[in-house]
Amino acid sequence: MIWIIFGAVALLSYLVQAGLKKRIEEYSKISIPNGMTGKDVAEKMLRDHGITDVKVESTVGFLTDHYNPSTKIINLSKDIYYGNNVSAAAVAAHETGHAVQHARAYSFLKLRSALVPSVSFASKWVQWVLLAGVLLVESFPQLLLAGICLFALTTLFSVVTLPVEINASSRALTWLETANITVGDSKVKAKKALSMAAYTYVIAALSSLATLFYYIMIYMNRRN
Repeated sequence: MIWIIFGAVALLSYLVQAGLKKRIEEYSKISIPNGMTGKDVAEKMLRDHGITDVKVESTVGFLTDHYNPSTKIINLSKDIYYGNNVSAAAVAAHETGHAVQHARAYSFLKLRSALVPSVSFASKWVQWVLLAGVLLVESFPQLLLAGICLFALTTLFSVVTLPVEINASSRALTWLETANITVGDSKVKAKKALSMAAYTYVIAALSSLATLFYYIMIYMNRRN
């Protein structure tokens, strides 16, 4: 049964990622009427929210866009940073949504940030502890239990990330509409792009939960 779940999650993950890439590429060919680039969108959204201590910079890669709360920098991939299209506006507004969350002390963002040190430690060691735990489950089950605890931290991080990303998209869509950045068909497409992006985090959380359940079952079966 567990392998059916893994297979279904893997298939869903592939379909969502492929769908997201297709939509981002498709909507990158649809210009927004005001001529604003992703950089312009991010900077205007920051100004409209009274945020003056966050920078907007360009970074390499595709869909590598992110907000770093420790440096207060919105990093936009070059296609988004320089792009004047629906995809650029949507992604830039979403990442700026995280900066707004940070400025407004959004509770789930604070929780996710607080988890980062522990999750970084857990991510570094969890695969080795789990591997050793599975191999030694009969003689030293406590090692597998330790691995499960470490993996549970990464799972918690994935679950906490969901409301953070959904809220950032909600803030982005509301602002894009009120600021008249995306109107009519472009507004609908921006919503579709951000919705598809949110699905990737849902799948990631489900995958992590399924994997956690798998290791718990191994540990429980050992006890029985």
